[in-house]
Amino acid sequence: MRSKLTTIILIGMVLGILVGYACHILWPDPKTAKTIADYISLFTDIFLRLIKMIIAPLVFSTLVVGVAHMGDTKSVGRIGGKAMVWFIGASLVSLLVGMILVNILRPGDNLNLPLPDAEASTNLKVASLSMKEFVAHLVPRSIVEAMATNEILQIVVFSLFFGVACAALGERTRKLVDGIEQLSYVILSITGYVMALAPIAVFASMAAIVTTQGLGILVTYGKFVIEFYFGLAVLWCLLIAVGFLILGHHSFRLVNLIREPFLLAFSTASSEAAYPKTMEQLEKFPISKKIISFVLPMGYSFNLDGSMMYCTFATLFIAQAYNIELPLGQQITMLLLLMLTSKGMAGVPRASLVVIAATLASFNIPEAGLLLIIGIDQFLDMGRSATNVIGNTLATAAIAKWEGERVDLAKLEAALAPKAA
Repeated sequence: MRSKLTTIILIGMVLGILVGYACHILWPDPKTAKTIADYISLFTDIFLRLIKMIIAPLVFSTLVVGVAHMGDTKSVGRIGGKAMVWFIGASLVSLLVGMILVNILRPGDNLNLPLPDAEASTNLKVASLSMKEFVAHLVPRSIVEAMATNEILQIVVFSLFFGVACAALGERTRKLVDGIEQLSYVILSITGYVMALAPIAVFASMAAIVTTQGLGILVTYGKFVIEFYFGLAVLWCLLIAVGFLILGHHSFRLVNLIREPFLLAFSTASSEAAYPKTMEQLEKFPISKKIISFVLPMGYSFNLDGSMMYCTFATLFIAQAYNIELPLGQQITMLLLLMLTSKGMAGVPRASLVVIAATLASFNIPEAGLLLIIGIDQFLDMGRSATNVIGNTLATAAIAKWEGERVDLAKLEAALAPKAA
C-alpha cells in the first residue's frame, strides 16, 4: 500500500516535536542542546541543499520552454501583464490585512517582557535592500553567478530574454527548445527522488527547533503567535474567496490538491522546498505547462503574500512594544515602502527580518526590537511560507482561467482520488 506523502510528513512533524521535547528535557544546557540540534538539523540542511540544487535548472528550463511555446512576444506580454496585476493587488491586500489586524488586535501592548536595549545589534545587513540596489539587482551580471547563488529573480529575467529569443527565431531553435524541455523532465525526475526525503527533513527540522527552544517559547509569545496565525487564516480566506469568484467551486478542489506542498512549506519553513511539488500538482488541476512555468517562477519573486503580511504585522508589533504610535499617514507610507522593498525576497535567508529591519530604521523605531521576534521567527516563517504557496497556486490558476483554459473534471477527479495499492 502506497502511503500518502501528506500523512507521512504529518507523522514526521509529530515525531520530531516529541523527540525534540525529549532532547530538551534530557539536555537542558543550552550549549549541549544546540550541539545536538545542529547534528539533527543536518538532515534538514541536506534536504534543503538538494532542493536548492535543482531550483535554478528547474526554473530556467521550465520558464524558457513555457515562453518559447507561447510562440510570440504578445502572448508573453499579455500573460506577464495579467500576472503583475494579480501580484500587485495581492501584495497590497496582504500588507493591508497585516496593518489592519495588528491595529485591532494590538499584540504589542502591555508586553510583559523586558524590552531590548535600543543599541543592541541584530547582525542584519539593512542597506542591501535599498530601492536603488534592488533595481540594479534585477539584471544578473552573469547567469552562471545567478544560478550558483540561486538568485531566482535574476534567473527569471535571463530566462525571459532567452525564451523570447527562442520564440522569435521560431523553427531555427526548435531542437534547442526540445532539448531544454527534455532537461526539464530530467530535473522533475530528480525532484521525485528528492521529495522522497521530505518526511525525514521535516522530522529533523521540528526536532532541532524544539530541542533548542522547547515548547515554552510558544507560551511566552503565545498572544503574538496566535494572533499572527489568525491573521494568516483571514488572508487564506480572502485569497480562497477571490479564487472562488474566478474559479468557482474548483478553487476548493485546487486547495485540496496542494495540501502536500502546503504542508511541506509549513514544516520546513521554506517556500522553495514546495516549488517542485507545487508545479507537479498544478499540472494535475490541470493547468498547461506554459502557464505554470511562466507564472509560478514570477510569483516566487513578486507574490509572497504571507511574507508581506508578516512585514506590516511584525513592524507595527515592534512599534507597539516600544509604545511608539504611528499615525495612519505614516502607516500607509510604510505599507507602500514595504510593497517595493519586499520584492525578490524569495530564497534570501531571513529576508523578512532584513526587510523589517530596513523599515524600522526608516521610521525611527529601534532596530533592536527585532530581538523580540527573532527567537520565534522560525515558527512564524512556517506559516508565511505555506501562505506563499496558496497565493502563488491561486494566482497561477486564475491567470490560466483568464487565458481561456478550462478545468478538465475527469483529470481533476483522477488527481484527487485516493491512490490504490
